[in-house]
Amino acid sequence: MNDGDSIRRRRKCVACKKRFTTYETVELRMPQVVKQDGSRAEFDLQKLRTGFMRALHKRPVPTQLVDEAVATITQEVLALGVREIDSRRIGEMVMRELHKLDEVAYIRFASVYRSFEGVDDFRDVIKEVQTPPARKRERE
Repeated sequence: MNDGDSIRRRRKCVACKKRFTTYETVELRMPQVVKQDGSRAEFDLQKLRTGFMRALHKRPVPTQLVDEAVATITQEVLALGVREIDSRRIGEMVMRELHKLDEVAYIRFASVYRSFEGVDDFRDVIKEVQTPPARKRERE
């Protein structure tokens, strides 16, 4: 409760007159996730974390960095201020964070997320990963 995400209040019991402390926090409601088939589901933080962990299986990435990536996506989704968010948009956020963390995990996730059908799909993503940042900016 040191991150500025709660308010500390000192109060006094009207019955016994003793003082006590309460902590108040804001409950933020995550938007509904609109899936490809049009169905809606609650935003599931555990599902997000599981996606990262599957992509990062047996990769040398500290759990703290995974936690930070999950927190970044969660904050970004909240900052949008929308009631619904497309699952594809969340997938793109995950891809962006995995690209920062580990190239192999990025390719693993991309292969499932983008439904790779052959070696050429892998080759394209590997080229994308190998492209220096300056060239990536030129293409965008």
